[in-house]
Amino acid sequence: MTESGAQLVEEDTPLMEEDTFNEFGLPEPLLRAIDDLGFERCTPIQSRVLPYSLSDYDITGQAQTGTGKTAAFLITILARQHEYPLARPNPAGTPRALVLAPTRELALQIDEDAHDLSNYLDTRVTAVYGGIDYNKQMQRLRATDIDILVATPGRLLDYCGRGVVNLSRVEVLVIDEADRMLDIGFIPDVRRIVYQTPRKRSRQTLFFSATFNDDVMRLAKQWTLDPVHVAIEPETVAAEAVVQRFWMLSSKDKRGTILRFVEAKDGGQTLVFVNRRDAVHRLVRYLQERGVDCEGLSGDIPQRKRMATINRFKEGEVPIVVATDVAGRGIHVEGITHVINYDLPEDAEDYVHRIGRTGRAGATGTSISFVTENDAFNLPAIEAFLGHPVSCTQPDV
Repeated sequence: MTESGAQLVEEDTPLMEEDTFNEFGLPEPLLRAIDDLGFERCTPIQSRVLPYSLSDYDITGQAQTGTGKTAAFLITILARQHEYPLARPNPAGTPRALVLAPTRELALQIDEDAHDLSNYLDTRVTAVYGGIDYNKQMQRLRATDIDILVATPGRLLDYCGRGVVNLSRVEVLVIDEADRMLDIGFIPDVRRIVYQTPRKRSRQTLFFSATFNDDVMRLAKQWTLDPVHVAIEPETVAAEAVVQRFWMLSSKDKRGTILRFVEAKDGGQTLVFVNRRDAVHRLVRYLQERGVDCEGLSGDIPQRKRMATINRFKEGEVPIVVATDVAGRGIHVEGITHVINYDLPEDAEDYVHRIGRTGRAGATGTSISFVTENDAFNLPAIEAFLGHPVSCTQPDV
């Protein structure tokens, strides 16, 4: 098939429950790291992606955060680089693999996962993103040869423009959360970055998105060559792993309800979603003034403070975090027991993104959505997206 006539190929092979990482012929150091992380069996996206990605096929993958897609593309990159080492290192700032992420928090999480998975390999992983010292990042790029570069588009383009980063030798390009890239206006930047990598016949492209609408499909066709398409349906994730509750209440009762809930709950980590940055600050202040240990995450909070909050949340030092959707995308914490939609999301797809923060890694979780007179009109779209009606009840606190 010609490059201009590339088409998506749907991969619908039934999943094998016994899929393990040992079945893919992965390098022993990589298997040791996987074992250290406690990964016993593949998630569905891993079972369906790895047979093709490890064979150098391009992939378009549809999956929510928390389904294991990050490990799928990192394992592919690490296995490839171990199997085909360079005779001599690339010049400084010239990565073999590039992973593009829409937010700093997600870039940080991918960077952390890459370091964990490459623990027994000689892989050099570097992340670049906004919000931290520009010159220190630039000095590191100029002094280091890089195997895997994880980046947000804006900061990466700055370094490319200065000649600090050279993308001409990228062997594997990963575009993660393409739909979110579209939502926040990064696609022109991503396009400029992709054009600086080798042509798609000369690189492997792994393209992931939680949704595949017409705009995302057009991008996938532009940047991949005859890809295998793997889809993990979001409603399956939402229905099986998370107990979903919808509480009907008035807007004026929301703050009192959430206060009673957090005071009554017995342990666990709770992530609370609101729709606006100012709502983060108001709700955090309200709860803190009443003795609740909580912190906020939003785009106007300094990056260092956000990173510290996420780390404290991971360690269980902060039991409750209030976040916007964009900031919340960077939270990858296995121990989240509850997700509260203090505001119903305006986009039905964001509902699944949100509740996917709980019920991860084989655990079960609970989501509670506040349905008030102001945002009840968002509920039909959520029901349509899930494919079934939901039942609204009175709060039980």
